[in-house]
Amino acid sequence: MLSQHTFSPILSFSSLQVSVLVMCHTRELAFQISKEYERFSKYMSNVKCAVFFGGLSIKKDEEVLKKNCPHIGVGTPGRILALIRNKTLNLKNVKHFVLDECDKMLEQLDMRRDVQDIFRLTPHKKQCMMFSATLSKEIRPVCRKFMQDVSHSFFSSFLSADGSVC
Repeated sequence: MLSQHTFSPILSFSSLQVSVLVMCHTRELAFQISKEYERFSKYMSNVKCAVFFGGLSIKKDEEVLKKNCPHIGVGTPGRILALIRNKTLNLKNVKHFVLDECDKMLEQLDMRRDVQDIFRLTPHKKQCMMFSATLSKEIRPVCRKFMQDVSHSFFSSFLSADGSVC
C-alpha cells in the first residue's frame, strides 16, 4: 500500500537528518535492509544509512546519531522508540515512512503501539509505504489507519523450477 503525495526529492543532502525511516519486526531483517541501502548508495557517498535494533548497546546507536546522523534510518520499532525517548533521534524531517513486513508488526499489539507512537512523531505530510507478502484481510483496516490518499498495489511473483522469477 502506498499513500500518494507530491514530494520534493527523497533525500535532502544539505543536512544530516533522517528523511527515510524503515522499520521491520526483526533485527536480522533490519540488518539485511540496511545492507541493501548501503549497496544501492555505494556510488552516492553523501547518502548515509544506519541500522538500529535491540540486543546491542544503545550507546553506540546514540553515538552514530550524534556524530553522523544518517539520511536513512532502518530499525526495529522498540529501538527506534527508545532512541526517540532518549531525544537522540529526531523524526521531524521524515518524508518517507516504510514498514516492511507490516503485517508481522501490526499483528503484535505491543509492536503496533510502538509503530503508532513513532508514526505520530513524524510529520503529517509524508509518504507511507507498507510491504507484506502475507497481508490478511483482518490487518488491512489497521494498515489503512496510517494512510492518506491510499493506492494499493498487489504484486505476485513465483519462482519457477529453474529459479527464475515469473
